[in-house]
Amino acid sequence: MVPARHTLAVPIGRNVPAVLGRRLDPSFAPEVRANVTAVTVGRLVANGAYRFSGPFLGVIARGMHVTLGQLGVAMAVAELSGLAGPITGRVVDRVGSTRAMWAGLAGVAGGAVLAAASTSPAWFAASLFLLAWSKSVYDIGLGTWIADRVAYERRSRIVGLTETSWALGLLLGVSALGLVTAVANFRAAFVVVAAAALGLSAVLRARLGRGEPAHLRSVVADGRGSLDGSGRLMVLGMLVMAAAAQSLFVTFGSWLEDAHGFTSSGLAAVTFGLGGFELCASLTSAHRTDHWGKERSAAAGTALMAPGAVLLAIGHDHLAVGLVGVVLAIGMFEFAIVSSIAIGSTLVPGSPARGLAWMVASTTVGRGLVSVPATRLYQRHGIVAPASITAVLASVAAICFVTRARWIHQRGTMPAGTAAQR
Repeated sequence: MVPARHTLAVPIGRNVPAVLGRRLDPSFAPEVRANVTAVTVGRLVANGAYRFSGPFLGVIARGMHVTLGQLGVAMAVAELSGLAGPITGRVVDRVGSTRAMWAGLAGVAGGAVLAAASTSPAWFAASLFLLAWSKSVYDIGLGTWIADRVAYERRSRIVGLTETSWALGLLLGVSALGLVTAVANFRAAFVVVAAAALGLSAVLRARLGRGEPAHLRSVVADGRGSLDGSGRLMVLGMLVMAAAAQSLFVTFGSWLEDAHGFTSSGLAAVTFGLGGFELCASLTSAHRTDHWGKERSAAAGTALMAPGAVLLAIGHDHLAVGLVGVVLAIGMFEFAIVSSIAIGSTLVPGSPARGLAWMVASTTVGRGLVSVPATRLYQRHGIVAPASITAVLASVAAICFVTRARWIHQRGTMPAGTAAQR
C-alpha cells in the first residue's frame, strides 16, 4: 500500500468540484479525494458507450437491416476482447494506471466512431471489440490506481463510489443515448458518446498527468502473477455471474418491444429506472460491503439474481411483474459485482492490475459466451428461455462464491496480497 503522501498532478484549486470526494473522510489520500469524481465521470462515459448496445440491440439491428441474432453474434465477438485481459494487466503495470485511464478513454472514442459508421455485423463487431477492450484498459487502470492508494480493508468504500458510474452509465448515459436515438438514430448516439469520451480523456490527462513514477506502479517479477485455487474459483464465479446478467441485458429490450410495444423512448425510460436501482445497489455496497464482508456480499447478491429471473420467466406476459423481475436481477447483479471488485485486486500477489485483469477477462468472456445463445433462444422461445438461463447461472455463481469463502475460512488465510497492501 502506497502511503497517503502523493502530490497531486494539478493544484486542487484547479480541480472540478470533488463531489464524491466529500463522501471520503480525511484519512483517505488527498489525491484520491480530489480526483475520485473525475475518474468516476470518465468511467461513466465509458460505461455508457459500452452498455448502450444491449438494450437497443433490436433498434440497431433494424437500422443496419440485419437480424437480432446476427448482432448477437457481433456482441459475442466483441466480448472476446476479454481474452486479452491478462495481457492488458501487464500493459497497465508497465505504463502506469493514470496513463492507462486517459488512453483507454481515447480508445473508447475510437470504437464509438467506428460503430457509428458500421454498415455490417462484422464491422460493428470490430468496433465494439475496440470499444470493449479500451474500456477494460480504463477499468484495470482505475482499479490499480485505487489499489495503490487505498488499504484493502477500506477499499470497497471507494470502489462502491466509483462503481456508481456503472449505474449512472445506464441511468444517465444509456438513457440520454436512447433519446438521441429516438430523435435521430443510433449512429448519432455513438458520435455523441465518442465526443464525450475524447473530452474526458483530455481532462484526465491534464488532471492526473501523462504517467506516474515507477515506484507507484505495481510491477510483478517475471514468473509470478499466477492464480491459486481460490483465485481460480473466484474467476469462474465472476464468469458465470456475468453470463447470467448478460442473458437478460441482450434480450429484455427486445422483450419490451415485442411483447409490450415499447418504442426507443420507452426503452430509454426503462433504462433510466434500472439505472436508479443500480445506483442504489452501488451506494449500498460502498456503505456496507466492507462491514458485511466482500465474499459474503458477492454471494448474497448473486443468489438473489435467481428469484428475479424466475419472476420474469413466470410473469413475462404482465409488464409490471416482468419489470420487477428484471429490476431485481439486474440490481442484485450490480451489488454483487461491485462487492467483488476489491477482491480482484488481491488475486495476484503484488499486482492489482493482473488480478483485476483476470476479473475483467472472466466477465467479458462470460458475456461473450452467452450473447449468441440468449438472443437466438429469445427469437425461438421468447424471454422465458434467457430468463431461465439467468436463474440457473446465477445459482451456480453463488455456489462458487460460497465455496471460495468457506475454503478461505477453513485455510485460515486472507486473500492474496492483503497484508502487504494494508
